[in-house]
Amino acid sequence: MNVSRLVLIAFSMMLVSASSMADEEKAGEWVQLFNGKNLDGWIPKIRHHNSGENFGNTFRVKDGILQVGYDGYEKFDEQFGHLFYKESFSHYRLRVEYRFVGEQATGGPGWAFRNSGLMLHGQKAETMGVDQDFPASIEVQLLGGDGRKDRTTGNLCTPYTHVVMDGKLVKRHCTSAKSKTYHGDQWVTCEVEVLGNDVIRHLYEGQVVLEYNSPQLDDSSEVGKKLIAAQGGAMLSSGTISLQSESHPCEFRKVELLILKK
Repeated sequence: MNVSRLVLIAFSMMLVSASSMADEEKAGEWVQLFNGKNLDGWIPKIRHHNSGENFGNTFRVKDGILQVGYDGYEKFDEQFGHLFYKESFSHYRLRVEYRFVGEQATGGPGWAFRNSGLMLHGQKAETMGVDQDFPASIEVQLLGGDGRKDRTTGNLCTPYTHVVMDGKLVKRHCTSAKSKTYHGDQWVTCEVEVLGNDVIRHLYEGQVVLEYNSPQLDDSSEVGKKLIAAQGGAMLSSGTISLQSESHPCEFRKVELLILKK
């Protein structure tokens, strides 16, 4: 083997090594899903409207803040909405900074007062029926206090899904977290650790407030049945991330993601 060929092989190995290092570095970097300028990379899906239609300008960006508002609605009329990020993920940490502001939209349900959520392991926006209320997903429920009563946040809700806790399949729709109450219009940071189908943890102020595993589709629901048939099984190990609009104005000033090694 001549010297030139040895040099070429060595150079090629250096390129492969550099590429591998770049992949490793990417797995350890926080990526800003919300760019602070516009909704590039995000897809709205609002009940009774087609995927991609941002009815009433529900989701908008102003002064670097992703706003969820209802001034374009005459009445809320159960038009629950979700803003989907374009890609799906399996192993990651998601961190958001959010707050609730203003008054709830006219016609919003009582339970939706200062209520939003992070939908994880979700179906894609375009697979939702026009009149479907929520995507099949695992919801990290974000709740704000009313200034008087205790109200935990970082709770779990399971639209068209189930999870396992302490070795038992949990079919109830919502489970409360062990968090404190956040009153007023203060900015709050929520972080979620998602490890495929193994474990999901909700964190506030660096503390785990809820943990569960084996997220899966609900085979007793029509939405769940269709998705199970489409993907060939009930277990959820990856999926979309979306932000909710449930009738109370809220804002997100940071939505960032850290890819974790599998």
